[in-house]
Amino acid sequence: MSRKKADLIILNASEMLTLAGGEVPRREVAMSDLGVVSGGALAVKGSRIEAAGSSREILDSWHSKQAIDASGCVVMPGFVDPHTHPVFAGSRENEFEMRIRGKTYEEIAAAGGGILNSVARLRATPTEALYASARARLDLFLEYGTTTVEAKSGYGLSVDDEMRSLQVLKDLARSHPVEIAPTLLGAHKVPPEFAGRRKEYVSLVAGVMIPIAAKTNLAEYCDVFCERGAFTVSESRTILKAAKNAGLGIRIHADQFSASGGSKLAAELGAASADHLEAVSAAGIRMLAGSGAVAVLLPGSSFFLDQSRFAPARKLIEAGVPVALATDFNPGSSMTHSMQIILTLACLRLKMTPAEAITAATINAAAAIGRHDRIGSIEAGKKADIIILSVPNHRYIPYHFGGNHVRTVIKKGKVVIRR
Repeated sequence: MSRKKADLIILNASEMLTLAGGEVPRREVAMSDLGVVSGGALAVKGSRIEAAGSSREILDSWHSKQAIDASGCVVMPGFVDPHTHPVFAGSRENEFEMRIRGKTYEEIAAAGGGILNSVARLRATPTEALYASARARLDLFLEYGTTTVEAKSGYGLSVDDEMRSLQVLKDLARSHPVEIAPTLLGAHKVPPEFAGRRKEYVSLVAGVMIPIAAKTNLAEYCDVFCERGAFTVSESRTILKAAKNAGLGIRIHADQFSASGGSKLAAELGAASADHLEAVSAAGIRMLAGSGAVAVLLPGSSFFLDQSRFAPARKLIEAGVPVALATDFNPGSSMTHSMQIILTLACLRLKMTPAEAITAATINAAAAIGRHDRIGSIEAGKKADIIILSVPNHRYIPYHFGGNHVRTVIKKGKVVIRR
């Protein structure tokens, strides 16, 4: 039988983690099934995976001039990071030191730091500089094995600056290998010029920002920071209903510092995701379990803010809530591009197993941004978004922490990183 021609073959993986088959997003015990193929291989044609299986099966059916020997390595889907804030100006290491000296997140914000610090900087920064800095950040995501990100605006908080931030993301999506799911986060904080006029700002987000972002296709999703000091449940409901009516998907920063009701609102409105959940209540967990929302957990944020409370991943998983992981990359509360370190934190602080954490960082993360039909697993027909890690097995990824295990990154069938 003649063999078919592939553009790329990857062979001899110590472990190939396919995460193939089954219901998506994965829940409960299904989160532990990585679909491991020892001595695994796959064939790529164009931007798609054509076949996956054992090395013998692939070699019997496929040939290619370009082959990568992955002996001694793990081959897996590229990481999907479903919660990032990559468009900002400057940095906030001074606030990092303030926290070390005992100041809380809320005290720093009250002193002029926090989100509004980044808002002032972004508004004063030319678009070209925002584009250049965000592009450099995407380069780092890619180097650490992340091939798709959900990316939020949220540091402009004016119509012009929010649209400017989203336009930066749209331009990057055209030119950078990392795939971007853009999200409008105009409801990140009430800006200073609307102090005492909260209702007017909510109306601006719902009645002006959302229609523009939807009509111009600058955003796929709308997010709200539903938390004390940010937006109430009632305000969040108004904004998210407007987003749904405009045809945008919805996401919620929910129950980060208090059981504010964000998780319940996510369930009520059919949100794609409820993110953070460090302070989620038992009732909130029950409601999420009965909804289609994915719980996107951000242990990097709790760690970087030096908090003792982390999201109750075990309770969420046992209740049947699908769990995803993300970096929450941003200049104030989680300055990391590395999903690899997030896996370590998920294992140590959320008490997830390595297999559960990998599922949460691939196929479930893809489900959280509505892309599980095309990325997040190694299956015929899906995009060839693949990473090769210089580790002997999947448990080694979170175990050996602090470095970068990535050897090769393949995005849409093209080798984009080779280390």
